[in-house]
Amino acid sequence: MAENGAGGQNLAVLDALDSARTQMYHMKAIVIAGMGFFTDAYDLFCISTVSKLLGRLYYEDVNATSGKPGTLPLNVNNMVIGVALVGTLMGQLVFGYFGDKLGRKRVYGITLVLMAACAIASGLSFGYTARAVIGTLCFFRFLLGFGIGGDYPLSATIMSEYANKKTRGAFIAAVFAMQGVGIIFAGLVSMIVSGILLHYHPAPSYKENPELSAQKPAADYMWRIVLMIGAFPALATFYWRMKMPETARYTAIIEGNAKQASNDMQKVLEITIDDEQEKLAKFRAANEYPLLSMEFAQRHGLHLIGTTTTWFLLDIAFYSQNLTQKDIFPAINLTGPPESMNALREVFVISRAMFLIALFGTFPGYWVTVALIDKMGRYLIQLLGFFMMSLFMLVMGIKYEYLKGNNHVLFAVLYALTFFFANFGPNSTTFVLPAELFPTRVRSTCHAISAASGKAGAIVAAYGVQRLTLKGDPKHMKEALILLSVTNMLGFFFTFLVPETMGRSLEEISGEDGNNGVIHGNTASTGPGDVSKDDKYPPASSEWQPPSMQA
Repeated sequence: MAENGAGGQNLAVLDALDSARTQMYHMKAIVIAGMGFFTDAYDLFCISTVSKLLGRLYYEDVNATSGKPGTLPLNVNNMVIGVALVGTLMGQLVFGYFGDKLGRKRVYGITLVLMAACAIASGLSFGYTARAVIGTLCFFRFLLGFGIGGDYPLSATIMSEYANKKTRGAFIAAVFAMQGVGIIFAGLVSMIVSGILLHYHPAPSYKENPELSAQKPAADYMWRIVLMIGAFPALATFYWRMKMPETARYTAIIEGNAKQASNDMQKVLEITIDDEQEKLAKFRAANEYPLLSMEFAQRHGLHLIGTTTTWFLLDIAFYSQNLTQKDIFPAINLTGPPESMNALREVFVISRAMFLIALFGTFPGYWVTVALIDKMGRYLIQLLGFFMMSLFMLVMGIKYEYLKGNNHVLFAVLYALTFFFANFGPNSTTFVLPAELFPTRVRSTCHAISAASGKAGAIVAAYGVQRLTLKGDPKHMKEALILLSVTNMLGFFFTFLVPETMGRSLEEISGEDGNNGVIHGNTASTGPGDVSKDDKYPPASSEWQPPSMQA
């Protein structure tokens, strides 16, 4: 494909952003965007710590004849756990689209307000019956998920468009790493709240006294407090989010205002930029093609298939791990039989187990990715993560009964390692890559489509895989783990559709600078002679692989 009218040269404002040294505003942007992800993770995963409590409180008759505490019926459990994910999928598509049409900043604050309001409302109930309580909870958690969904494409797009090209991967990954902190706090807050209430409201175990073991009304307050606390981190960053300027790439390329883009960036970053309104007109004219066009399909069609399939397959495994932790914990001896505990004690031990797994398995993986993503590259990290997750889950599935009965420590280590390689692997890179691969005009929408595909995988986990794990039956647990091993291996192979983006500007990757970008079967340059001998990174193409992967 021939060069476009931009002449193969980038705009000064974009070159200035790509070459800017790391400054305090970059750190501030990571915190502002990252706190959104902290809230997202807390709100999505705190429900796992209290779902068994909801069964004890509102469905106490379900297991009355078996001598065990009440549990949520399967369809109710799936709704409580999965309804926020359905909302998230829809929110990603809606807010991602409007992020490209109205601007990143204009819709960024709406997501926080929606998250804060619905987190508070999730702890309220329109009635006293189980139907009223669960109905209210599901309604507001759906809207909560809708707001959470908007944060995915907007935070990733904003961070990628602010960052310089040398550390862009680390910056985007650092925003996403706040998800790990949110998961840790979901366990920690639930543990603290249940511990305090347990101290002031002691009660016998279910086996000793089923009625008193429910610890009403303290236990009823407990789950509401945990859900409502999710509103505070969102509210804390609302002011700073509203003060962020629109990204220079959106202002220049989409709105066509190079002068405003230059002024905005010079206010927050210590850089000097000349506005180039005449050159911008040529640049924009060469990049007008929409998402639904042959031009986009030729340039980025396979990349979009790659980002959507890998995120879909990853989230089947990742959300299965997180949402079914409470069912795995007894097998690795982190929790005991529910009838041996009262309601708040069960929440406490589930939260403690979730906290420990997140702290030693989940959390380190995110930050190892931040440290290495601009050294190893996205591609290699994603391949490694998928492969190791598949391997560990296959071992746990085949040896499930042996590990459960004879080696709890090894089981716990293998389980924690799947979390580590999920996060030092595809859980981080599937978030980073869609923010880099696609043109400015459709970047937020393409990230939203990729993320929504991921949430479709999460819904499969919540409504499908949970059916196998909910009762803790060894046969079904083995089937679930082997199934997840297979999905991870499929993710490994679909990763070959995604090119490496490390060390290149967003315009080089997408071809917006006038070169061919990552068009299938072509290189990022217009010819062999265009690549400098000193260029550390080979041309990004759909067929290229990092040096360590080549024969």
